[in-house]
Amino acid sequence: MEGILQIINDYKALNLHGVIDYDKFNQFSIVHHSTVIEGSALTENETRLLLDESLTPKGKPLVHSLMVKDHYKALQFILAETKKRTPVSVTFIQQINAEVMKNTGAVYNTPLGNIDAAKGELRKGNVSAGGSYFINYDKVPAYLAKMVTEIDKKMQLPLSETEKIELSFAVHFDLVTIHPFYDGNGRTSRLLMNYIQALYNLPLAIVFKEDKSDYYTALQEARKQESLQPFFSFMYGQYEKYLSAEINTYNNALNQEMPGKKSNGFSVFF
Repeated sequence: MEGILQIINDYKALNLHGVIDYDKFNQFSIVHHSTVIEGSALTENETRLLLDESLTPKGKPLVHSLMVKDHYKALQFILAETKKRTPVSVTFIQQINAEVMKNTGAVYNTPLGNIDAAKGELRKGNVSAGGSYFINYDKVPAYLAKMVTEIDKKMQLPLSETEKIELSFAVHFDLVTIHPFYDGNGRTSRLLMNYIQALYNLPLAIVFKEDKSDYYTALQEARKQESLQPFFSFMYGQYEKYLSAEINTYNNALNQEMPGKKSNGFSVFF
């Protein structure tokens, strides 16, 4: 995985965080791709206008705008928590999910009582999604407790850069596979991955909307093979795709600004 480490170093060397509004628009992109995977019909421009100027797109379901705004607030929440070095706990994961589902979460009536998805409450029923059945609801608390214990153990170790990256990917896989909530599991899992990455000062990964089918296939193959390698391979590909695109965009912008560069005359100024 030396290739991705070099790309990360090249990305960090650009110091894009010093570019005006870079972090903001980077976060908008994370929100856009994550919410489209879960059904949002907003385009990337519509997402940016909604988050930057509070302009709701015409002809699109209101719930999609609410989903986008909630996801953005959840992203802001995890980034704020990195400054506190908040340990990953079951409660913390529930807080992320509560932010994700704040304005779109439903109340589920179960034999064990009502579960409010807008409050990050764990499911009290069995669920399936995309042809996959997830663990019985009564095992969810124990699985989550074991997961956060393992995360804590890992984070106490002097991990290499590759191990840090793969920890973030593994946390993503584990949480979405446990599927502890009625809704918002994918978004919450990707945000938890981003949280680990932010703690380690790594670039935040994106799962691209156009690769949704491959994403689901990678998750299914990892479960089928009982190996994280299919998912790691997919996520490394997504990471490289994102970082390489950012580097190329930045370098192309620099080339456009070079003194003496001939204009192609597509406007009066340019």
